Amino acid sequence: MSDTFRQEIRERIQNHDYHCEKEYTLSVISGKWKIVILWHLGVEGPHRFSELQKLFPKISHKMLTNQLRELMEDGIVHREVYPEVPPKVEYSMTEVGMTLLPIVEMMYEWGLNRINQLKQEL
Repeated sequence: MSDTFRQEIRERIQNHDYHCEKEYTLSVISGKWKIVILWHLGVEGPHRFSELQKLFPKISHKMLTNQLRELMEDGIVHREVYPEVPPKVEYSMTEVGMTLLPIVEMMYEWGLNRINQLKQEL
């Protein structure tokens, strides 16, 4: 989903002109890497930026930054900066973010089951 779409939905919510909860949920979790980021943060706990990059070798620095930024803007992910040298930054799920974890886990289970079905059909 584009940032423009996310912004349009936020504006419609602020104007009390938004009534599609499913579309809103999709605007929050849509993004090539958001679901897997949420799964790792929710199941495994906090991760540093470099740890997330290692989990997804095909993701660019810019893309990971953008996906995390959008999740932070939506109140799903928290960024903690520790006052150390060198600076330590960790990303974790917020309380609101953790409420999405059952949805993410259901998506994981559905995908796992469907992939197994497709393998059997081949």
